[in-house]
Amino acid sequence: MSSSQPAGGTVPVGGGEVPLLNIANVLTVLRLVMVPVFVAALFAGDGQDVFWRTTAFLVFVLAALTDRLDGQLARSRGLVTWFGALADPIADKALTGAALVGLSMLGLVPWWVTVVILGRELGITVLRFVVIRRGVIAASRGGKAKTVAQTVAIALILFPLPLLLPGWLGAVVVLQWTALVIALVLTVVTGIDYVVKAVRAGANPAPDGSGAVER
Repeated sequence: MSSSQPAGGTVPVGGGEVPLLNIANVLTVLRLVMVPVFVAALFAGDGQDVFWRTTAFLVFVLAALTDRLDGQLARSRGLVTWFGALADPIADKALTGAALVGLSMLGLVPWWVTVVILGRELGITVLRFVVIRRGVIAASRGGKAKTVAQTVAIALILFPLPLLLPGWLGAVVVLQWTALVIALVLTVVTGIDYVVKAVRAGANPAPDGSGAVER
């Protein structure tokens, strides 16, 4: 966000100020708090306990839903603050990162997949901060599809279907890997697309520093 924003956790919106303590920011903080709860549930029983794996799945899904909800509330109710702009992507990456690293530690997701996805997410996050002075490169449809695909893939792997339906293990593995490959492809493709947009924004800056990027 711009350095000209007033201190104290508020930003001017429509002539007024948005309080730092609002429902959108509360949901973002709640998602951050849910990350260690999710990790604890995932590793309980070495990841092989149906109850705890189901609990981890439910916590992850609930946290993912707050990600969508807080953004919608912030935009529709004019609750955008510097804190939300900073904390929301951190909460997103913390949840996705915790899930992928945890699943890799349990041997459920190959480490190379986790490295590729998290490398892309962290790289794009850094790039956002680099180009933020020129404006905001909004999430494209592909980026939103990538987020959904990652969430679905992680959720499918988290849910203890192999433990509940051992006789269907082959079909379950195919389903999980199909979702994971789709998420991986969208992650890489949208990452490349974002880099291209950022390079174009840098090469063609607008006079006011805001019109060179997609909004």
